[in-house]
Amino acid sequence: MRCFTILGPSQAGKSTLLKALSELDGRPVTAAFSDALTVSQFTYLGEPWAGFDIAGGPDYLGHAGEALAASDAAILCVAPEPDAAVLAAPYLRLVEQSDVPCFVFINKMDQDEARIRDIVGALQAYAAHHIVLRQAPIRDAAGHVVGAVDLISERAFQYQEGQPSKLIEIPADLHDREQEARAELLEHLADFDDHLMEQLIEDREPPTDELYKVLAEAHRGNRIMAAYLGAAGHGNGLVRLMKALRHEAPDMAAIGPRLGVEAPLAIGVASETRKHVGKSTLIRALGGPVQHGSPLAGDNLGSLTGIDGKPVPEPLEPGTLAIAVKSDHLEPGFVYTAQGAGELPGWTRGRPPAYARILMPANDRDDARLSAALARLAGSDPGMELAQDAATGHLVVRLQGPIHMRRVLAKLAEEFGIEAVEHPVSGIYRETITKTVDTHYRHRKQTGGAGQFADVHLTIRPQGRGAGFAFAETIKGGTVPKNYIPAVEAGAREAMDQGPLGFPVVDVAVTLTDGKYHAVDSSDHAFRTAAKAGVREALAEAGPVVLQPIERVDIHVPSVHSGSLVALAGSLKGQVLGFEAHGDARGWDVFQALIPAAAKDELFQALGGLTHGTAWFESRFDHYEELHGRDAERIREARAAELA
Repeated sequence: MRCFTILGPSQAGKSTLLKALSELDGRPVTAAFSDALTVSQFTYLGEPWAGFDIAGGPDYLGHAGEALAASDAAILCVAPEPDAAVLAAPYLRLVEQSDVPCFVFINKMDQDEARIRDIVGALQAYAAHHIVLRQAPIRDAAGHVVGAVDLISERAFQYQEGQPSKLIEIPADLHDREQEARAELLEHLADFDDHLMEQLIEDREPPTDELYKVLAEAHRGNRIMAAYLGAAGHGNGLVRLMKALRHEAPDMAAIGPRLGVEAPLAIGVASETRKHVGKSTLIRALGGPVQHGSPLAGDNLGSLTGIDGKPVPEPLEPGTLAIAVKSDHLEPGFVYTAQGAGELPGWTRGRPPAYARILMPANDRDDARLSAALARLAGSDPGMELAQDAATGHLVVRLQGPIHMRRVLAKLAEEFGIEAVEHPVSGIYRETITKTVDTHYRHRKQTGGAGQFADVHLTIRPQGRGAGFAFAETIKGGTVPKNYIPAVEAGAREAMDQGPLGFPVVDVAVTLTDGKYHAVDSSDHAFRTAAKAGVREALAEAGPVVLQPIERVDIHVPSVHSGSLVALAGSLKGQVLGFEAHGDARGWDVFQALIPAAAKDELFQALGGLTHGTAWFESRFDHYEELHGRDAERIREARAAELA
């Protein structure tokens, strides 16, 4: 069995294309494995095939990557509009990273009158591989596409609704354009075959069979992308595309070397947790034996079924798809050997999740269950990451966006019976001081028996931004014994946990300059308590100010949208650092800026609107800076209300 993945932007007609291809010859078996992936198994000219249809939209790029890793070929399905090519840019970038041979299918050709050259040229802006046009369109008097000419065999076909296309003569008015397109195709193919190059130089007509062979070798070697035309909804252009897949897609043996794994047994395509069933993992056998009870990824394999839920012949034939149940050790995103599992390359995981929220159970008794459920979901969702909020200890879920969050909440409710509530991540602000203060604090407590006594003189001063906390002592004459000084430092550090404005304190130096002790009543606890209270008093007198974290963001954006990000960064009170062409992704820029961490959600939303969901960003902490005016006052008031 050979497999391909259909991917592309939303509304390009991917699901319609997979359905139409699978119905060309025989009855398909189709199942929605998850909300991200639909699988169809079918035969074509007596050979078994499987197609993965990945839902459109940037949220699903990680799922597309894992399916691509298990595929022999990719079909990029796009709309017939040059202006819409930018929507395909993330998918072209993913295909380029994957090294999986790709066939471009320009769908819905019955709905548009755009020049094919313009469409291919717009797509070429985002592809390092050369996109070669495999067919020339035949148009009627109104400009509608009613057929296509195969540029290698030079045979013309007229589309017929609900029937196979009809072989016709090449229209006279198309002859010159067809010859021009064919010459361009042959020139590109000649780059990969010296004999073909000689024939073209000598103005000899290459044999058709030889051209098909050169094209197949170039495609299998992933040196070109060929573009095909059609309208899946009307059954147009499907036979030519399917024949190209049959002759030009590499076989399954290419997967192991492509992923750098020797003798792999299987690869995880996707997994899903289902109510009353548990975890199910879709795998593709790459070697053998793969069967119930056989070792896979260091543990025995559970039962296997087909995508229709029926038992499958075992052991699995190489290339076969099956669903493994009762195999919780299997995860998508890995290629398996008998002894272990190798993680797939980073490109398979899609975009790093940038939408962070704290998830808490609506009912406190579900706290432990929520953590376990989220861990299960994260194991099957490449676009999801879990972390812990340093300030509160709550679980932080990082996702691809609000729509992704809604899907996660729905799964928690439907599959695990857990109602959860999302909250923004808090605790990002800090505070520091602006002036030096000397303070004296005496801790004295007497309660029958041994008492508590500690006396400290402290100097608190501001440090440069990013310097952190520092402690020193200038004690002379043993006024504070050396063995109590670590307790003083510990107390001073504890005081940094929450300053007078309610936030953790940073960039402060504390110096112990003098003090007193009592031979009986002094202790580590007493000096720690005195230092903590003394520092807290001093912080309140030292001109405390709110600090906001500033993050450095690297925005990956199609070049056509780079200019619009300058105004966006300004509206977020950010600073533009510049942008440059991406080193490995054609047609993309990396736009760099500094923005307040509190503005990341706004950046996320605005970026999606400005770039139609094509751009994404990575961020990392850069520095803290003082927050002034009304913004600082608002943050202080909100923190006071939170602590009340």
